Amino acid sequence: MAAGTLYTYPENWRAFKAQIAAQYSGARLKVASNSPAFTFGQTNRTPAFLNNFPLGKVPAYQGDDGFCLFESNAIAHFLSNEALRGASPQAAAQVLQWVSFADSEIIPPASAWVFPTLGIMQFNKQATEQAKEDVKRAFTVLNQHLNTRTFLVGERVSLADITVACSMLWLYKQVLEPSFRQPYPNVTRWFVTCVNQPQFKAVLGEVKLCEKMAQFDAKKFADMQPKKDAPPKKEKVGKEAAKPQEKKEKKKEEKKPAPEEEIDECDAVLAAEPKTKDPFAHLAKSAFVMDEFKRKYSNEDTMTVAIPHFWENFDHEGFSIWYCQYKYPEELTQTFKSCNLISGMFQRLDKLRKNAFASVILFGTNNDSSISGLWVFRGQDLVFPLSPDWQIDYESYDWRKLDSKSQECKTMVKEYFAWEGDFKHVGKAFNQGKIFK
Repeated sequence: MAAGTLYTYPENWRAFKAQIAAQYSGARLKVASNSPAFTFGQTNRTPAFLNNFPLGKVPAYQGDDGFCLFESNAIAHFLSNEALRGASPQAAAQVLQWVSFADSEIIPPASAWVFPTLGIMQFNKQATEQAKEDVKRAFTVLNQHLNTRTFLVGERVSLADITVACSMLWLYKQVLEPSFRQPYPNVTRWFVTCVNQPQFKAVLGEVKLCEKMAQFDAKKFADMQPKKDAPPKKEKVGKEAAKPQEKKEKKKEEKKPAPEEEIDECDAVLAAEPKTKDPFAHLAKSAFVMDEFKRKYSNEDTMTVAIPHFWENFDHEGFSIWYCQYKYPEELTQTFKSCNLISGMFQRLDKLRKNAFASVILFGTNNDSSISGLWVFRGQDLVFPLSPDWQIDYESYDWRKLDSKSQECKTMVKEYFAWEGDFKHVGKAFNQGKIFK
């Protein structure tokens, strides 16, 4: 069964295809769509990202085994099972037919019509009217095909339904008002049936059909455009001295703009995204200074200095201690890959460092290993649900809150913080560990 991470940005309908396919197939898919795990326009321009995905586009998929894919249709296909892909050669070809139909017949006119209503593209009356006609033509074909069918291929949902429905999502949400939908009852019946399947709803939530056709908003378009920095004031200098400087400034300005990203409706959402609130703002201030303990742990002896300091200053009311264990040890093969799982999780939790400390250990050897660890958090609740940025990896672990005053907890703190001890609850030898601080 496939297992990996999908890099994208929030509300990307292209990524929805892969997410819904994974819901049907049971593939384990983590979605990295928010900082620090993934920041659209930044992360996808880094050398590390471009090394795996040369175009820098999303969605992009990286398997836990290192297998990489770009292009949303390929990712959705990979994450599907046989039933979604088409159980026979004929069914598989029909699925591919409708996937191609979505790309060529629906997405281009849908983009030309919808993007101006979202403030992403300038309105062009001729282009919009042509797009409406092209949508009508595609819907006529679909309406006829669905006249005697519940789904596009066979008797069950396939990748054809997932792909075509996702390509229509913004049409139905933004511009297909009731009067426009009226000539195509079979298409709307099919669309509503699809988006109300549990697997669709798990990804899309409730999909509300458009009541009134959205129009181009010039003010919204202007607000969406990147603001140019005001030019610096020039000092008064002689004409001859000023000219070479002006030429240099012009050359710099020509190089300054970053390459344009592929236009997509969700760029608007990202541009208008409010700053994230501090998930710990509701908690009272604690006397336990995490940074002070981390300095002791990093620079002084763990057993004689850091751990005694921890227990002497630990705030049992303001902090909690949690034990975690990786749910799928049978999938752990090479130890270096298992360590990469831990490192990847730590990297994606970068903004949690101020309020957390952890020691996560790999036990055992190749093809016979396990991962478990100890985490210290602000507050008494498991912190990952507090922020979308922190939710990518934690569901791959079982979590148990420890009684911080119990002997069990004190023993675990000693063993996990010092990386030595019996580890009787594990049953495997210590291999290597990683610290989140």
